[in-house]
Amino acid sequence: MTSTTGYALNDLQRQIQDMVRRVARERVAPRADQIDRTAEYPQDMFDLLKELGLFTLPFPERYGGTGSMLSACLAIEEFGRVCYNTAYLLLVQWVPFGAILAGGTEEQKERLLPGLASGALRGAFSTTESQSGSDVSGILTRAVKVDGGYRINGAKIWCTNSPVADFVLVAAKYDADPAGQALPGKPGAISLFIVDKDAPGFTVGRKEDKIGARGVPSCPLFLDDVFVPDQNLLGGGFKVVMEAFNASRPLIGARGVGLAQGAIDHAVAYVQERRAFGQQIGDFQGVRWMLADMAIQTEAARNLVYRAASMVDSGASSAELAPMAAMAKCFASDTAMRVATDAVQLFGAAGVSADYPINRYFRDAKVLQIIEGTNQIQRNIVANSLLGRTARK
Repeated sequence: MTSTTGYALNDLQRQIQDMVRRVARERVAPRADQIDRTAEYPQDMFDLLKELGLFTLPFPERYGGTGSMLSACLAIEEFGRVCYNTAYLLLVQWVPFGAILAGGTEEQKERLLPGLASGALRGAFSTTESQSGSDVSGILTRAVKVDGGYRINGAKIWCTNSPVADFVLVAAKYDADPAGQALPGKPGAISLFIVDKDAPGFTVGRKEDKIGARGVPSCPLFLDDVFVPDQNLLGGGFKVVMEAFNASRPLIGARGVGLAQGAIDHAVAYVQERRAFGQQIGDFQGVRWMLADMAIQTEAARNLVYRAASMVDSGASSAELAPMAAMAKCFASDTAMRVATDAVQLFGAAGVSADYPINRYFRDAKVLQIIEGTNQIQRNIVANSLLGRTARK
């Protein structure tokens, strides 16, 4: 936790930032409210991201990316500044890509990564169950070895992107098969299985009606004796994939920074237009101080996120990165909630009206404090690092 790793944007990163900012303002912002209101999957925004070639941005050059987590954070921040859901489309494409890149066999990489990179394929990732959220050790979904593959039974909740995905990476525990055949892992260990959407016995349930993040659907999954062939067991193991996810945690922080900055943008515009007691609202000292605090908090979150992303790019160890990435996610999403709350306050009664977009920022901010490991879990990671403890398995 004492690393002095810093960051500075290079020319390519500034170009990415400028390009995404322009596209976000001109092509994404006009759609943001409608996506939220209708809660319909924004295929046009997916096609836009596909057109821009952003689906491999954080990944190595051999896949068409920049190999930079900081570059990916810049894109997420700029899209999230105007539309949470469009930024989310990038993330839900990057999650299965990163998992397969980290833990897949060469055959799995060749089979799936080109399609994910081009946008020809979409994936999803599923660990959460009704009795186990952040506690992945409580997973009850089971995989039993059979001839030629595995039989999986269980149920999942909150699988984001599942209705549009071509496949889902499903976490399940091994069980010994009836004949006692040796498994490529310890009985009771968790692994990931590539489950095709049309596999018999695999069902995607009804879309959740969420308060925020409404444009990208989240659904339960039901697996009734689903057969998964041997070649669809993710090769590298669950631990390898989860370490890759921990390294991507700055992306969640970047969503918080973008959301907070967007809320500031709307609040500044409103207080400059609105008048009371013969003057602009923005001329009142109390209002000016609120705006100043919002900007200070957001800039602090931005610097923390960029630092964490730069640590990923510089190859920091997992032990060094884990608390910093947790801080970035926790602080940035808490900041997004505080800033969005203050922005609603500055709008007054208009802030709770659906006629103004600021209530969308408030609802989306709440989601960020919960997803990808609640902020209480992030605080546990930081505290464990301070106390020299490892997280409980």
